[in-house]
Amino acid sequence: MKPLFLAVIISVSLTSCFIVPKAWRSKNGNFSKLMKSTDYDYKLKMAEKYYLNKDYNHAQQLYDDLYRVMKGSEHYEDIWYKYAYSAFYLKDYINAENLFKGFVEAFPNSQKAAEMDYMRAYTFYKQSPKYELDQTNTTKTIGFMQAFVSQHPESDKVKDANEIIEKCKAKLEQKDFENARLYYNLRATNPAYLKAASLTFNNLMNTYPDSQNSDEYKLYIIRSEYEYATLSLEDKKQSRFEQVVTDCNDFIDRFPESKLKKQVQSYLELTNNSLKALQNEQTKKTS
Repeated sequence: MKPLFLAVIISVSLTSCFIVPKAWRSKNGNFSKLMKSTDYDYKLKMAEKYYLNKDYNHAQQLYDDLYRVMKGSEHYEDIWYKYAYSAFYLKDYINAENLFKGFVEAFPNSQKAAEMDYMRAYTFYKQSPKYELDQTNTTKTIGFMQAFVSQHPESDKVKDANEIIEKCKAKLEQKDFENARLYYNLRATNPAYLKAASLTFNNLMNTYPDSQNSDEYKLYIIRSEYEYATLSLEDKKQSRFEQVVTDCNDFIDRFPESKLKKQVQSYLELTNNSLKALQNEQTKKTS
């Protein structure tokens, strides 16, 4: 094959790789013209078309323009409504939250106001991360969902809102549990972490009094206190072992059906034996 002929073939092949399809050029060229148009009725018609076809990227751009120029028109409420949802569907949750909030403020008597209130709260839920990360948006979700339930008790979204509240509380509880358990897991590096673990698990129980895991938290308190007592100075051991006995008895009273009851009874027995040993030692010293 001659070099010149080969060069021509290669050139044509490379050029064809970068040819933009006619349909694509037409579509984007037309949209660019549409964005520049001042025929806002036609823009609205096309925005509706894009929105119904779930092309939220193009719909959002058009609604952004219409939102600014059609204020006060008969279409304004619907434009704002779909503009907010376009942002939401594009996962632009910060912008969506502002738009949902603004809708309620602009149209407080709208039939869609309750829905927008719910969606505002829902944007924070969509931004709520895994429990290991910062839970600011989780806390906001709970607050806004609780406000929604209080303000719109008749809404068909109340059930969903309450379920989300419980999921968010569970996430916060999981984060607090892992933080408390971290203190316990660090006990080998410093016995003071045992005291910190006991206090943190106590706070956990107080913060989530209806938790299904309360018996597990109480067991961690007993473990921490027992190990802390065994590592204490002699003059501190008796009072600290007595606290373990108190907590073991409290566990048995509060959680009589718990699967962890046997472990607690073992700690109770160990602690009573330790107290007897201390008493025998004191008797020897005084005799």
